[in-house]
Amino acid sequence: MARGMLSIRGLRRGKWIAAVVWLVIAGAAGSVSGKFESVQKNEPSDYLPGKAESSKADAVVKRLEGGHLLADTIVVYRRGGGLTATDRAKVARDRATIDAHPPTAVLPSRAPIASPDRTTALLDIPVQPRGKGDLLKSAVGRIRDVVHGGIPGGLQVKVTGPGGSSYDAVKVFSNINGTLLYVTVALVFVLLILIYRSPIFWAIPLVSVGLAENASRALGYALAKAGITINGQTAGILLVLVFGAGTDYALLLVARYREELRRHEDRHEALGVALRRAGPVILASGSTVILGMLCLLMADVNGSRGLAPVAAMGIALALVSSLTLLPALLAICGRRAFWPFIPRFGTEGASETRGMWRGIAERVDARHRPIALGAVVLLAVLCVGAVDLNSNLTQAHGFRGAVESRQGQDLIAKAFPAGASTPLDIVVRDPARVKAVRAALARAPGVARGPHALGPVVAGPPGSIFRLTLNADPYSQAAFDDVVRLRKVARAAGGSGALIGGATAETRDFKVFAARDNRLIMPAIIVVVFLVLALLLQAITAPLLLIATVLLSYGAALGTGVFLFDNVFGFQGEDAAFPLFTYVFLVALGVDYNIFLMARAREEALRVGTRQGMLRALAVTGAVITSAGIVLAGTFSALASLPLVGLTELGFVIAFGVLLDTFLVRTILVPALVLEFDWRVWWPSRLARRRPGEPAGEAGPDGGPGGAAEPEPAAARR
Repeated sequence: MARGMLSIRGLRRGKWIAAVVWLVIAGAAGSVSGKFESVQKNEPSDYLPGKAESSKADAVVKRLEGGHLLADTIVVYRRGGGLTATDRAKVARDRATIDAHPPTAVLPSRAPIASPDRTTALLDIPVQPRGKGDLLKSAVGRIRDVVHGGIPGGLQVKVTGPGGSSYDAVKVFSNINGTLLYVTVALVFVLLILIYRSPIFWAIPLVSVGLAENASRALGYALAKAGITINGQTAGILLVLVFGAGTDYALLLVARYREELRRHEDRHEALGVALRRAGPVILASGSTVILGMLCLLMADVNGSRGLAPVAAMGIALALVSSLTLLPALLAICGRRAFWPFIPRFGTEGASETRGMWRGIAERVDARHRPIALGAVVLLAVLCVGAVDLNSNLTQAHGFRGAVESRQGQDLIAKAFPAGASTPLDIVVRDPARVKAVRAALARAPGVARGPHALGPVVAGPPGSIFRLTLNADPYSQAAFDDVVRLRKVARAAGGSGALIGGATAETRDFKVFAARDNRLIMPAIIVVVFLVLALLLQAITAPLLLIATVLLSYGAALGTGVFLFDNVFGFQGEDAAFPLFTYVFLVALGVDYNIFLMARAREEALRVGTRQGMLRALAVTGAVITSAGIVLAGTFSALASLPLVGLTELGFVIAFGVLLDTFLVRTILVPALVLEFDWRVWWPSRLARRRPGEPAGEAGPDGGPGGAAEPEPAAARR
């Protein structure tokens, strides 16, 4: 009792301290969070580890290009019936204008190249991005302004090449966070209004989550400055993750708080009980997600490894905000914030013995075995689509809708080898072997023929480099296969110092390292999740069952998504890191809802036995967990509002998987399996030693309350 009173006194004093501390944090973070976009890296070369062959080749190319990788910006001029004198004058005029007044970081252009059929000309303008997306965007934007002016009728002019592709990517990513923030906040606002049916209360969880998200952007900026690779995709995921998870934690704490407000006249006492009951569960849930995210630190791909500390930090801030700032705001605002549906002391709330969710629980109980079997079969059928997973989505096909760089690539392919816009970089460290390497590569299958297939040799202290043009589309599987073959040819002629880099080689290496990350990290996450569940539930059987259901749900969501992407949306495939990202979020977040349900089931089982404990847990938590699932699915679906195929696919599969967990796995499959296993589900804890249907009221050593079992109905507890 003294401990409880001390907790109440602490809440009375501490609520104002917590609120002031978070206001100070918000003020400090506000001056930094706006810089978050400026430190993001969205070039393929930024994603690769230093041990990748293309990274080693890029290091040599950088030294020969003055310390910076040049992003060739290719301007394509095409007229189907052949270029006219006016067209050729346009090419010369554009070149002279750009060279006379070059934008910052733009180097002198190279001589235009005409196609054999005289329908197309290419103007190559090197750009030194110096690692800054805003500088590249400004430089290529200025080039676009020049070449798009005064175009003769019938002439097609497009800007493409690595510089043009990077410009399109940087332009999209620079607008992502603003669009995503507006969409996410609007979705959360609408869902909170519908859930609480209050014109006031929605502001409390939204302010709590919003301040956590603002702080996460500031810390994300600090992590990037410390050397962590953060790209636009990571930034988008961070935003929806903090809003989704933070709102979920708020819903769970508020649901328990409302429950206790009907049992306690003093709001501080009710809040203290809610924190003691729901706090450990929320902490376990958040810890599961954090540990799952940190498993990404084992990744070779910089983008995946960079997501680990950023996502873990975002979840940690959402967790801390939910357990400090949110309780402070609840204590300050009191019951009045729930108007017009104010939870009064002594009134009824969610019932363990009646209501919609109790009805669902009893129907599952009546036929739990066929229901469990039917749910497993349905999920297994949905998993089938995953066999068509195609990890060939590249930056060239990564935009929803037409982008100029892709249109330019298509124009080039009509008159030149498709790889002309994005040649490979060939590095030969031994000067004596350059001629042999060039001769061997010139004869190799897949290499374009003609005077411009092999570029001039540039020599320097690190070695010699020249460029090679492929026949295939530089971002196609055929081009990736060519890279593998050509690397063998180059090493045979030039030794271990012969390397192949460039955008095509970088994309191919990214796929290889991403596949390795999938094989290593996926099992590690399962081990982490199992350990957390085993500690929380003090059992082995229950964690194994829960993990099996989450994996089945993940496979079903992945299979459904792949089927729809291929057959309905017409996407060109999935990103190589897509299976890992969806796995991390669906396993970690999917286990969340099982934690919320099973923790309450164990709490009830200590009083009334496993069967009644599960029925009560589902009856009491059904509404809040369903609301939390809808909110999380809604926030991740906001990713689909962005014009990037990869984020659209990620958002869709995670949202669909969360809804599967919410409405099928957590509502039907998990309760049915627990009812089938009954007391055995808690093996090897003391709860497993009870006979079927026998209450476990004396199981105090397991962490639950002792004493005699509580009879149905639980009127005294309400």
